[in-house]
Amino acid sequence: MKRYRNREIWDFEHQVMVGAHSSNGNGSKMLNNNNNCSSSSSSVNGRNVILGIDGGTTSTVCICMPLIPFTQPLPDPLPVLARAVAGCSNHNSVGESAARETLEHVMADVLSKSASTRSAVQAVCLSVSGVNHPTDQQRILTWLREIFPSHVRLYVQNDAVAALACGTMGKLHGCVLIAGTGTIAYGFAEDGREARASGAGPILGDWGSGYGIAAQALTAVIRAYDGRGPQTTLTHSILDQLELSSPDELIGYALNMKFDFRWTYSDPSWARIAALVPVVVSCAEAGDPVANKILHEAVHELASSVKAVVKRLELCGEDGNDPFPLVMVGGVLEANKRWDIGNEVTNCISKDFPGALPIRPKVEPAVGAALLAWNFLMRQCHQEALGR
Repeated sequence: MKRYRNREIWDFEHQVMVGAHSSNGNGSKMLNNNNNCSSSSSSVNGRNVILGIDGGTTSTVCICMPLIPFTQPLPDPLPVLARAVAGCSNHNSVGESAARETLEHVMADVLSKSASTRSAVQAVCLSVSGVNHPTDQQRILTWLREIFPSHVRLYVQNDAVAALACGTMGKLHGCVLIAGTGTIAYGFAEDGREARASGAGPILGDWGSGYGIAAQALTAVIRAYDGRGPQTTLTHSILDQLELSSPDELIGYALNMKFDFRWTYSDPSWARIAALVPVVVSCAEAGDPVANKILHEAVHELASSVKAVVKRLELCGEDGNDPFPLVMVGGVLEANKRWDIGNEVTNCISKDFPGALPIRPKVEPAVGAALLAWNFLMRQCHQEALGR
């Protein structure tokens, strides 16, 4: 493990080790339950752990789970030793340095809460949005290796993979639709083939995402104010939500030089824009045609992403009726009073693929990431055992 620049955030490890050695009485080396997988680690209190991280545009969640013996079935509910939350870790949104800082802090926080250290960690699965290419994976893996001891198995995935795993309890088969601040559809066939649709970010059109819905609503307000579009209750509702007095303040027009405030561009972070989605839904539920059109278009975009993945992987079989899991994750897909976007998306998909089996996960994606780490580690250990 290299001497890392943020090593001060790991100072708690010394106290954890002192406490663990004191409780052992003689300070002897602690037992290591490593499932017969080669390792040089020495765990705290004889307990090895796994970390699962779900890194998104809005927040980052890390959970610490004990290493469950591979000979035992996974318990229900899964044991979680600790959970930590931090901000955005998408490097495309906040930059690579800030993303790394967030990820390291959330991992240190969860280990501190669980009274564990990096030496007790056997595997880490980091599933983060913005990982779209092998070069992204390799860059993050290189950085992770600077933080953790050499025995730790490290895995880096797109956040959609953990979202799928949290609905299928670690099995990579089916399709997941994430619709939160951003959106992506990601799928795996049983033969290991994978495919994705959307997830290109707001510049290239994350339509159907929280950002996409809110951005269209803001555009509708400006169009109505200019006289280029129909009047909409979105104007009053959004201005009231933001405590603004005029659409001018959204973009900073200062024709009369009385203000120079620009809400949209003063901080154009994706999550900040996406936070306006509940306002759009409320206006649609109240019957506003502009808001309803925006949501209907979002449903079409989200369903189209899933359909594209299902077709490419042939998840539905030759006749289009084969069953496959469809995991639905993200705030946009959560049920509302009358305008249930997730239900509308499911209905749209089922018209073409009646075999789609919608799953609302019982555990969060960070737990899915931990399950992936456990499965990856188990396979590697078995392969190593066969090679001896």
